[in-house]
Order: sequence, then C-alpha cells, then structure tokens
Amino acid sequence: MKVLMVNGSAHQKGTTFRALEEIGRTLKEEGIEYEIFQLGGAPIRDCIGCGKCSEEGCVFSDDAVNKFIALAKEADGFVFGTPVYYAHPSGRILSFLDRVFYSSGSVFAYKPGAAVAVARRGGTTASFDVLNKYFGISQMPTVGATYWNQVHGLNGAEAELDAEGMQTMRNIAHNMAWMLKCFAAGREQGIQLPKTERGARTNFIR
Repeated sequence: MKVLMVNGSAHQKGTTFRALEEIGRTLKEEGIEYEIFQLGGAPIRDCIGCGKCSEEGCVFSDDAVNKFIALAKEADGFVFGTPVYYAHPSGRILSFLDRVFYSSGSVFAYKPGAAVAVARRGGTTASFDVLNKYFGISQMPTVGATYWNQVHGLNGAEAELDAEGMQTMRNIAHNMAWMLKCFAAGREQGIQLPKTERGARTNFIR
C-alpha cells in the first residue's frame, strides 16, 4: 500500500514539507509506503473548463498535473499539504487540484484523503476546510486526527517546536494506515464498493 502526498508549497523543504515528512515517517513505521510529490516553483495554469479532458488527464501537459494523475492511479491514499497565504491555501495547489479532480476525479473515489495546512499563525482552519471539499465531492473517506490537521511555524525548524502539530501529523498517519488496512481486509472478504447514482444535475436557474 502507498500514500501519495502533495507539497503545495514552492519551498521544497519548508514547513509544509516538514509536516508531510512527519506523516511519512509514521506511515513507514506502519508498513505503508509514501511519496511526497513536490509542486515546486514552476508555473501551474488554472482550469479553464474547456472539457477536453482525456484518460491521460488534462489537455494541457506542460506542468505537473498529468504526471501526478499517473501516480495517483497507483496510490491507495492521499495527503494534500498547503501553506497558508492570506487565510487560504496557496493558489498553486488550488489550480493544481482543480485540474486534477476536474479531469480525473474517478481516480480518487473510495481512497482516503487527508488535508494539512501550515501557517506562521492564522488561517489554517479555513485552508483546511477548502482542501477537504475535494474529498467530499469525490467519494473519498476523509482522514482526521486528534485536532485540526495543522502545524504552526515560519519554517521547518519552528514546525518541530509545535509539539501538538507534530503529534497531529503522526495521528493522521496512524488513522490513514488503519483505514487502508481495513479497506484491504474488506476487499479480501468480498465486500463490494457502494452503489453510486449518477446523471441527475439539477439546475434551478430559469
């Protein structure tokens, strides 16, 4: 089993990375593989709703979106991490996830996901809430912990000092590992995925 994590910060070894790294270390202790996918500082275009998605993902292939989708098809669980800018997630992770889920949302169905927000001080719960929306619309079980999934610190070294934040990251990992093992046990027992209705798209505008 493998968990794919996204570092939504342009800083590859900053606070967001340190939070994800703590999750990864604990997943490894639980016997779960992990990979941190770095968005980095390269430009990421927005979704323009062109409707030209394909089996490969987004029609635009000049950034990291389709590479991530290919990895996501083989992953069993996900963690999306973001720094907080003006009390909301980074613009780059939102542009990235909009295109990932718009083009390939079915790849994530029934796979557990966790959102993590890091900040110097405020805005983490609002950012955490935004990222959780992707799980709710994609039939993804949401992984929680013993507090909101957040870490405070201006850099990785300060994040180390947030004892409760680091504890929360470890508890995310334990909960994620437990869910993955339970789902695997269910599949072994022949438990089928739930029935899903589709097709109804109500529009109240007249």
